[in-house]
Amino acid sequence: MDVISAAIMALGAAFTLLAGVGLHRFDDVFARMHAAGKASTLGMLLILLGAALRMSELGTVLKLGLVAVLAVITIPAGIHLIARAAWRAGTELAEATSFDEASQSRLEEF
Repeated sequence: MDVISAAIMALGAAFTLLAGVGLHRFDDVFARMHAAGKASTLGMLLILLGAALRMSELGTVLKLGLVAVLAVITIPAGIHLIARAAWRAGTELAEATSFDEASQSRLEEF
């Protein structure tokens, strides 16, 4: 069981690392928010799952489950609020972005 939980936690750490790379490499704030919201949440959930598999006490496992549920609720909501504030502030989109769904206008023709 230790090998399985270590593998799951390593996979979670890899997703968290990819989220950090995405924050560094993506062009605009909206793509960065996508990396921060998706990959880091999945990475954290995998790390919590691996930690829960190693625990023997039910109370500790339930606490880790509560942390996972709260993270799934709050991280996407926080990322959404940051992205919406950036859009309202008029943050520039990347040149590769061809469609802004929030304003329903084409930025470039294909």
